[in-house]
Amino acid sequence: MKHGSLKFLFILIFCLFPFCSFAELIEGKYVKIQILDKITANIKNLDIPLNHTQQHGSLKIEIYMCYKRPPEEIPEDYVLLRIFDTLNDQNKKIYQGWMISSSPSATPFEHPIYDVWLKECVINNS
Repeated sequence: MKHGSLKFLFILIFCLFPFCSFAELIEGKYVKIQILDKITANIKNLDIPLNHTQQHGSLKIEIYMCYKRPPEEIPEDYVLLRIFDTLNDQNKKIYQGWMISSSPSATPFEHPIYDVWLKECVINNS
């Protein structure tokens, strides 16, 4: 085999194989989000069901999907959401995308007053 073919085989086996070995993600019922008001230093915890919208201050948060890794794997939660700033009766979209529980800096939410973090995607209602 030529070296190019060996490199391709090496990449295929050792780089792509770990991604194929993960189990299916578990879809959640609702999301636990934490919001920090940077001005007052108050922290608020919100529980938002899927396909619902919740208002906090000037933020309107819409939850579309959330997933959790199975218990036998490294803990990780993912949520697809959209956040609007409703200050001055405007509905300005300021964030849209996936948030990851263990890596908030991977897809950061930037706002002058609030910080928003994904705490958990909850898979049951108890």
